[in-house]
Amino acid sequence: MANIIGIDLGTTYSAVAKINDSGKPEIVPDEQGNNITPSVVEFTGKEKYSVGATAKKMSEVNAKYCVPNTPGDEAKRHMGSTEKVYEIYDIKHTPLSISALILKKLKEDFEKIHGPIDTAVVTVPANFANEAREATAEAAKLAGLNVENIINEPTAATFACSVLSSQELSGKYVIYDFGGGTFDCSIAEVQGHDIEILTSEGVQKLGGKDIDLALMNLVAKRFKEETGKNLNSRSYGILKAEEDKKSLSDRESILVSIQSPEGLADITITREDFEEVISSLVLQAEMAVEVALERLDLKPDQITDIILVGGSTRIPLVKKSIAKIFGREPKLLGNPDEMVALGAAIYAAYKSEGNILNPLQRQSVHKMNIQEVTGYCFGVEVLDTATGKSKNMVIIDRNEKIPCSITESLATVVDNQTALNCHVTQHAEKEEDLTFVRSVWKGKLELPPGRPQGQEIKVTYSFTENQTMNCTFMDVGTGKKTSVDLDNLRKSADKSTADIDEFKVE
Repeated sequence: MANIIGIDLGTTYSAVAKINDSGKPEIVPDEQGNNITPSVVEFTGKEKYSVGATAKKMSEVNAKYCVPNTPGDEAKRHMGSTEKVYEIYDIKHTPLSISALILKKLKEDFEKIHGPIDTAVVTVPANFANEAREATAEAAKLAGLNVENIINEPTAATFACSVLSSQELSGKYVIYDFGGGTFDCSIAEVQGHDIEILTSEGVQKLGGKDIDLALMNLVAKRFKEETGKNLNSRSYGILKAEEDKKSLSDRESILVSIQSPEGLADITITREDFEEVISSLVLQAEMAVEVALERLDLKPDQITDIILVGGSTRIPLVKKSIAKIFGREPKLLGNPDEMVALGAAIYAAYKSEGNILNPLQRQSVHKMNIQEVTGYCFGVEVLDTATGKSKNMVIIDRNEKIPCSITESLATVVDNQTALNCHVTQHAEKEEDLTFVRSVWKGKLELPPGRPQGQEIKVTYSFTENQTMNCTFMDVGTGKKTSVDLDNLRKSADKSTADIDEFKVE
């Protein structure tokens, strides 16, 4: 039997699922028997490391050798960055190499029991930019995984819901994905196993860890009021805050007992106290949902159901926020911590070569169909001849169906123009002002001298199913072109000196 798996590479927890013999997805526990694995790496030596529950426990007492070692410093939050570096045992690690080590551990845990993995799909947040997606795919390859495809987390969850729901899904669904580190809201049109993503909106750095930090700060504030002293994070850290957050989802109040060198205190935290300090965080998610609805000109009552994904959706205030927007309670179709991994496994089977699937597996996915859209606008810098100033021109618009390849014809602007400045931009919404767009790449196309203005230049942006992009600028008269593969661009800029193959799990 082929081993076809999906991996939810989470900010705070990761999970693995596989397609079983009957064609259904199921979670595969890690080596410790846990369905979800903390996305924490502890370095126990120069080329030795551990991942998971033990590493998480050590992150507060041995922070110097752990990633993350401070709240909000999780590798996933910096994926694609060439600036973020973790230097441990004189080896420089990047978010990419840290993610590769996590994936390597998940792979090894799986293969100890089930044998070699044939193919895998790894998930990413819908709001991940191009470089973060490509960094994730590269991390999977470094970990030794055969990954041909990645998929957005809310889309994967929608796959899981369409297969696991006791009733056939039909209508427009909001997939509300509030995980440990990111928030995504996707709106999908679902008819049985046909899924069309209409739009996605999100907040890249908003998740359960921010909520944990807010509770930690609240306890520290109360401790200062009671004792007049500052509370050391070792006496009440992010791990204890996470436990207390979960308790406040079940109880109206908790008693936090602090015994520390700074003093002793018994602090009562009510759910009302907790909700007050996290209200601004939940409001960010609320606003993202409203933006997604507005972009499609949809009213809340036009949404069939709201599907919950991610552990933070268990928080009562989050559910209240959803009910306020839609006037009804959201739907829970499974364990919110596991839906993304389960959907990724289904997608892995859907994208697999048919000859590695057994008849039941083929039957479970052969009727499935998925249509994704771009999550950003991609543009090019051009000269506005009316004003004589540069502006941004959109080539690929947000919510363009993918894969796609779009070509626009431009022209040289002066006589004897000998070079074309090629500038690729990325932005959340249509924008002409270059001040408000992000520069992705700048290059140059050399042109032959002696030609009049108005020579045709063709600009082609090709966007893949995995939501990565290649850009080509071509001088039509000569056929000369310059291209950039944004994946290769990011790889060449990665500063990691870690050789993943040399690292051994303890």
